[in-house]
Amino acid sequence: MSIRRSTLEEKRARVVRCIRALPAGTVSSYGALARAAGWPGAARQVVRILQQVPGLPWHRVVGSGGAIKLPGENGAEQRLRLRLEGVTFRGMRVDMKRHEFRFGSRS
Repeated sequence: MSIRRSTLEEKRARVVRCIRALPAGTVSSYGALARAAGWPGAARQVVRILQQVPGLPWHRVVGSGGAIKLPGENGAEQRLRLRLEGVTFRGMRVDMKRHEFRFGSRS
């Protein structure tokens, strides 16, 4: 069990590092962050980590295709924070062609 717990903690730590690596003016999707952290298919775990770890740039993480997934005032705050960083939108979605962060082969 301790091996499994340490593996999970390592995965969570990699996700946190990837989120912290997002520069201002860029975004990444939940799924892309999971893949970059070596945990493909763990988009929901990325959401949980964002909820549990204080101080992360949560507003730089969006749904696939640049969708703002947070409802109501939280979604409005996310859009505002992104706009303040220079992120542009196409309709209600982030312009991913301009602002998607591309992780290197190893994050």
